[in-house]
Amino acid sequence: MAIRGVLLDFSGTLFRLEPGASSEHTYLAADGTEISPERVVELFALMTIPTGTPEHLPADLHQAWHRRDLDPEVHRASYEASLGSPALGLAEGVPSRLYDRMLDPASWVPYPDTPELLRLLRAAGVKVAVVSNIAWDLRPTFAAHGLADLVDEFVLSYAEGVVKPDPKIFRLACDRLGVEPADALMVGDSAEADGGAARIGCRFERVEPQATKDRPDALLRAVRAHSAL
Repeated sequence: MAIRGVLLDFSGTLFRLEPGASSEHTYLAADGTEISPERVVELFALMTIPTGTPEHLPADLHQAWHRRDLDPEVHRASYEASLGSPALGLAEGVPSRLYDRMLDPASWVPYPDTPELLRLLRAAGVKVAVVSNIAWDLRPTFAAHGLADLVDEFVLSYAEGVVKPDPKIFRLACDRLGVEPADALMVGDSAEADGGAARIGCRFERVEPQATKDRPDALLRAVRAHSAL
């Protein structure tokens, strides 16, 4: 059966948080020493886990963490509390600066085949929705890379009041694209969150959330496995 719509996750699927090292962005540990670029990478990785709870998050914030993608204020508070744990040893103010940098469109790098995939889907007449558990608008990030016009719908948890793997968010995406779930493919990096699309009858393909340099064509292969291109 032909694929008429493709649902795509954002973080770890289409884009990856890779701010890179820069003299403009240095961060201090609690003891006043500068944090190494390698450690900064590790900290950003903590900010993009698709499921589960950070081990350093205070117990009284676990409930808030699980609803973070529904409320921007809760999202910021949860992340800053996690990064502010004494166990991570960051200087005062650093958690807030790291969080702000995560929101910067320039910190997100598209996977090498993201632009090609979106252009090929548009040329083939296949509708595209970005379906993401997220607490901020992703359109500026896509626009910064010249890709916003290649996405038909942005279905974002904080705006819709529902998070993956709840079937409602996938149904909403299909409805907005005007396609039946049986005619749709969901591609994402989390079998737990993104794989929820299978519960309404969508096909599902998982991609590994690797560094962008190490994953040149996984998106194209995932979609072509279902003859959508």
